[in-house]
Amino acid sequence: MIIKPISLATTRKGFFQMKLFTQAQYDKMIENGRPENRDTDHYPVVKLFMLNMLSMQAQCVWLLTELDPDYPDHAFGLCDLGFGTPELGLISIQEILDAQGPIHVIGRDDTFKGNFPISFYAAAARHYGFIVDDDVDVVRFVPKPRP
Repeated sequence: MIIKPISLATTRKGFFQMKLFTQAQYDKMIENGRPENRDTDHYPVVKLFMLNMLSMQAQCVWLLTELDPDYPDHAFGLCDLGFGTPELGLISIQEILDAQGPIHVIGRDDTFKGNFPISFYAAAARHYGFIVDDDVDVVRFVPKPRP
């Protein structure tokens, strides 16, 4: 995974917080979260991760598809907290931010592009025990057309 530099801003805790979403990503996730779009199998819009600064490894990964327009702190997506059981569900953006500390920072993978609906990433994650975003790994879980 190649991580591009992200603009930094200081949080109230004194730790560095990366800008989680671009305006375009935020707008797309709000659009996906509107009531008329909620039953759609959306493509992931953004990939976030928690990086351990000592090991330089991502410990947690989130693929987010939507934000609730009424409560934009509430997101939906695929979560991998590093326990081998990734799952689809609701995520609090504030809880992600609160997980930051002196050796843990939250980042956004600007190289990620969701090329499949979130259900395919979820199927691949259940199979592997962690989120995979390589098209070669995910495409194995794309349903084959029936003859």
